[in-house]
Amino acid sequence: MSAYRRAGMLAASAAAVLAFVAGCGSSGSSAGGSPAASTAPAPSTTAPATTPPSSSAAALKVATSGTLGQIVTDSSGHTLYRFDHDSASPPTSSCTGSCAATWQAAPAPGGQPTATGVSGQVGTLTRSDGTRQLTLNGWPLYRFSGDGAPGDTKGQGVAGIWWAVTPSGARAGSGGAASSPGSPTMPSSPATPTMPSTPAPSSPGTSSGGGGYNY
Repeated sequence: MSAYRRAGMLAASAAAVLAFVAGCGSSGSSAGGSPAASTAPAPSTTAPATTPPSSSAAALKVATSGTLGQIVTDSSGHTLYRFDHDSASPPTSSCTGSCAATWQAAPAPGGQPTATGVSGQVGTLTRSDGTRQLTLNGWPLYRFSGDGAPGDTKGQGVAGIWWAVTPSGARAGSGGAASSPGSPTMPSSPATPTMPSTPAPSSPGTSSGGGGYNY
């Protein structure tokens, strides 16, 4: 083999060795350098949403009416009424059918009903249709469909049997019968005037006593 050919083979072998060493060095550098980026998600910096403590609005509240004084309302401020044809002991509602469409039963919450400011006992009853209705001192409570907004008391005294209810469960206002809305109220007949009696004349020289006439 010629010297030139032998020198060429040695040069090629040396180049191959250098290439291998360089490859190993590169690989080692990669392995010993900065570690690969982690694929795990970065922790969130947003605070977890907090769940507010559960709180149910009061089923019954007390409001002050300019004409009726203190009355009971539902949690949205609508006036609640009681019906004279109902029973408080045991609590029984006799308002069904078309009556229940006009006088809507105050619905009872799923749990124990709550109240703010009332002095009567708050309870519930189960109606004939299976729904639960709020009661106050045994009296079933209703909303009047004619009340358009919180604070209205248009159901007071309707037919002389429907009344806004007080915090103790009694009838609000005077408790007397009142005409239905839109019906004229007949004035009462004036009492017949009483004619003053004429005092008997006193004897001359005497007094009638107590402010009578003196002659």
